[in-house]
This record gives sequence, C-alpha cells and structure tokens, in this order.
Amino acid sequence: MDKIDFNTIRQETSGCTDKIFLNSAGGSLMPKIVAETMTDHILLEQQHGAYESAGRKSEQLNQFYVEAAKMINTQPDNIAFTVSSTDAYAKALSSIEFRDGDVIITTNDDYVSNQMAFFSLQKKRGVKLKRVKNLSNHELDLEDLENLIKKYNPKLVAVTHIPTNSGLIQDVEGVGKICRQYDVLYLVDACQSVGQLVVDVEKIGCDFLTATGRKFLRGPRGTGFLYVSDRVLAKNMAPVFLDMNGAQWTDFDDYTLLKTAKRFELWETSISSFLGLTEALRYANGVGLQNIENYNKKLAETLRNGLLNNGLRVLDRGQNLSSIVTFVDQNGDIENIYRILKENSIYFSVSNKSNALIDFTMKGLDRAIRLSPHYFNTSEEIEKVVRMLEY
Repeated sequence: MDKIDFNTIRQETSGCTDKIFLNSAGGSLMPKIVAETMTDHILLEQQHGAYESAGRKSEQLNQFYVEAAKMINTQPDNIAFTVSSTDAYAKALSSIEFRDGDVIITTNDDYVSNQMAFFSLQKKRGVKLKRVKNLSNHELDLEDLENLIKKYNPKLVAVTHIPTNSGLIQDVEGVGKICRQYDVLYLVDACQSVGQLVVDVEKIGCDFLTATGRKFLRGPRGTGFLYVSDRVLAKNMAPVFLDMNGAQWTDFDDYTLLKTAKRFELWETSISSFLGLTEALRYANGVGLQNIENYNKKLAETLRNGLLNNGLRVLDRGQNLSSIVTFVDQNGDIENIYRILKENSIYFSVSNKSNALIDFTMKGLDRAIRLSPHYFNTSEEIEKVVRMLEY
C-alpha cells in the first residue's frame, strides 16, 4: 500500500468512532478482523474442543511466523511466539549463562520490567549492572558504551528501543555496530516500536529482540514474539525451562533442542490469541510500516507543537522522537489536564515515577500525561485535543 487508506482503516477500527483514542502505547484498538478471528476460534473450540480446533488452524498458525518475520526483516525460523514482550525478554535472559561477576550494560531509559529482571540477576546470580551515559541532548553516549565494553567485557548489552515515556527513540543500530565489533550479546526491547515504525533486525544487528501484541501492533493482550539470531541458535542457547514444544525427549535423561527459535516457546498457549496476533501482523504489514512511521511522526509533531504553543511543558527529549508524547503543565502538575481529557472522552495514560525512576527523578516529577497517537487517528483529532488544552 503506497499510502494509508484512512476511511477503510477507521471503518475497520470500531473503537475510534465514539472517542479520541490516544493510548496505543498502552493497549491499542484492534482491527475488526483481529477480534473476529479470535471470536470465531473460541466458538470453534466450543463446538469441537481445543485439540481438534487447533488442528484445523495449523496452516493459519504457521502464517504467524511468516508475518512476524516479514515485519522485522528476518526468517520464520528466527521467530518464537510468546505471551508478552516481558515473557520474551525473560526467556532470552534465561538462555544466557550468567555467573557471579558477569556484567550487563544497559541504559538509564530501559523499560521498568527489564530493570527488575536485571536487579533479580544482581541478587540471585551476582551480576553487575552498568548504565551508559546520556549526552546533553539525551541521546546515548556511544563513546561511553564502547569504553564500558572495553573495561568490563560484558556478558550482555540490553537497550530498549523506545522507552515507556519521554518520546525517545534510542540509537539501537549504533549500539548494534559496537556490539558486533566486540562480539557482545545484544538484546533489544522493541515493545513500543514494533507496529509503530520500521524495525529491521539486520540493520540493528541484535541477537534477541522482543515485541508485544497489545501496543502499536494492535493485537490482543497476552501475545508477543521473540526474535532469536542465527548465531544464538547455532550456539544451542535455550531458556532454562523447556517443554515438548522446544525440545524432543531423545533419551531417558536427555533431550535434543529444536533447531529453530520455537525452542523458546511453550506448547500450551491460547490459540485464539495466537491467531489474533497473526491477523494484527498481517494487517500492519498490509498498511506498510514505512507508511505508518511517516504518518505517526507527523501526528506526534503536530501534537507536540500544539502543546508547546499552549504553554505546556513537553518532556520529550532526543533527536529522533516517537509517537509517545509526555507532558505536564508549567507547574509540573497534571490534575487539570487529566480532568479535561477525561471529561472529553480522550483516552490516555499516566506515566508514574515508578515506571521510569531515573528519568522522572532527573526531571523532578512524579507523574506525566502520556498521549500516543497512531495511524487510525486523524490530524483533526489531534487539533481538537490541542484546542481543549488551551487554558
């Protein structure tokens, strides 16, 4: 598709007719085909049971790997279905044999759940955590990253592509070049970028990449996927806990790993959700990620400029900003903004200090309003919200 067909997309997004939905960074609106596919399969299970119903959909289930691979420029064998980005992240981490004294390098803006995983590894495995400095414009200091790698010889570098707030798109490709140069494992959290903009694992050069279904991908909650590189698969890396989906029981006390990224999957899953995510991937691929990225950037830029012109304090920093817009009033408060948005059926999120402790501490804030427009939104909706916040 060379351009976005807004009329069709809005007709196929029933949730956007009675409100202005600006919370795709939290949980976006599913296209009708996604919900219908899931409902149809649940009804099939009602009539035929789970095993028979899954068997009838084997071809459609295999299409998940094709569509996910197409979205991030890889092969189907490098894709595993997961129940969330956090689930994918945990499985990736568990495949790495951390020992006492091993170092993980991450950033000040990594996703809160990832930080929690690192803290757990600190407490249980004696892993040490180092964070890359930010430049004055909030971009990652790649020189500092290289110096940290030289000094600590880390077991892993982990970066969130788009953090939960502040609009930042981190330079994951620049990080990837350095990790390849020093042969360091590289994990990218793309939970906010897959579905919002073009994501290319070949350009990024990562070993793992995690994504979720419910955000900009517009899939069902309880879905996600994990990308695993060929070199990880060749090293026979696998999560700590396997089942019959990831390995074959080949001896009384041994198993043989599956050769593909499916070794990171568990056999039991929600087939209706699996099919729903497949349709969400197909839908986004049909619209075109470059089209989505270009349009989203225009929406977010219009929104940021409008808020700034209203005298509001926009918190987003960085040279390359995403479709996540965070702001407060000039006093650092959100109460009046919150009330106006709620009274006018504007769907949004509140980002709390506990979700981005380092970032919010540096900004001296406890909370911020987060708006996240997506390609089913119109420029008229953005302008309407800006006018509402002229106070």
